[in-house]
Amino acid sequence: MFIPELLAPAGSMESLKAAVAGGADAVYMGGLKFGARAYAENPDEAGICDAIDYVHLHGAKLYMTVNTLMKERELEKELLPFLERPYRAGVDAVLVQDLGVLTVIREHFPDLPVHISTQMTVASPYGARIAKRLGAERLVLPRELSLPEIVKIKEEAEIEVETFIHGALCYCYSGQCLMSSMIGGRSGNRGRCAQPCRLPYRKDGSGRAEYLLNLKDICSLRLLPELAEAGISSLKIEGRMKSPSYTLGTTAVYRKYLDKIKKGEPYAVDPEDVRFLLTLFDRGGYSSGYYHMHNGPSMIHKEEKPAKRIVDEAFLKSCFGKLDSEASDIKIKGTLKIIPGNCATITMTYKDHEVTAAGPIVQEAKSRPMTAEEIGKRMRKTGGSGFLFSELDIVTEGAVFIPVGELNRFRRDAIEAMRKEILDAYRRIS
Repeated sequence: MFIPELLAPAGSMESLKAAVAGGADAVYMGGLKFGARAYAENPDEAGICDAIDYVHLHGAKLYMTVNTLMKERELEKELLPFLERPYRAGVDAVLVQDLGVLTVIREHFPDLPVHISTQMTVASPYGARIAKRLGAERLVLPRELSLPEIVKIKEEAEIEVETFIHGALCYCYSGQCLMSSMIGGRSGNRGRCAQPCRLPYRKDGSGRAEYLLNLKDICSLRLLPELAEAGISSLKIEGRMKSPSYTLGTTAVYRKYLDKIKKGEPYAVDPEDVRFLLTLFDRGGYSSGYYHMHNGPSMIHKEEKPAKRIVDEAFLKSCFGKLDSEASDIKIKGTLKIIPGNCATITMTYKDHEVTAAGPIVQEAKSRPMTAEEIGKRMRKTGGSGFLFSELDIVTEGAVFIPVGELNRFRRDAIEAMRKEILDAYRRIS
């Protein structure tokens, strides 16, 4: 069966690393401007490029949110400089709401994939065909669509579709909320939602506050086989304002069940995994969203949400196996040749990448030659680089010697050459 992409949120660099560690295929993240989560810990220009490099080194993708409505001066003077460095760094796609932004990007960055935000409210095959004609590669569909409606759009428009599988639901349609700006003085369409739907609006007979617009979060674990069978391209977890622990745990749970589908294992959701998700964030239980129902009181939690929980890494490990908040080092294989009178050379491989690096001239030892074990121990000291040798074959001849400082420098230069080889595949030059 086709396995959709698992797309996780990142409101900070820490959350981005947690998403990758949890098994995300892609991460969506905003910069300092133009993102629909202005109050997240969004990185600056250099930081977003570091984030792009990080996900690429770990075999994932980064989609940059440029999904607010823009003012004329922003569109004319600020958008292109804002996108230039991430574009060169190889950002995998940008997410947009504003048709003007879409037009500018298509004109100036014609090879940059564009995904249409749910806030553009493309909710029909007709709208999907227009978006495709304007240059969009993917639609993030409104949460309010049923699964048959989603399939119809995908098939009739022949375009990638992305849907939300976990996290908050807006009371308004597709995030098109004007209430935030009217009573909160902050526009959700400019990334500053005041969340008026989460407020109490009356009291019941006992004087207890009722939260009449407060939708429960969606949880789609039980629907994953259906969503995969429907051919949905990407399954999106909401939560750029939530903690790295939430990102890590939620991503890991959905990764577990998508992997079950991939392996063809019998599919059943463990109630303990649902309980675990609720410990990460609970707005009063879950609903299954709109995939198979249309509105209803069961989607609302009228009481105040449970107290916010502080979830740490130890808790994650105790509840969901051995997890870390940062992805493991990249495992490379190497063949090192150390022969007197020649340059030391190492050939390293990682997936489809291969790098050969030359080091210092190998000397013939005059007293105590270096052993292959000693050389290997030095070369394996890659801590902090993000790489480690899963295999390292060492070929030596005769009595060899390399000064320790030169051997360490050779190792660092070789690792940097491998890093450059991987990242250069994503860079845009023209």
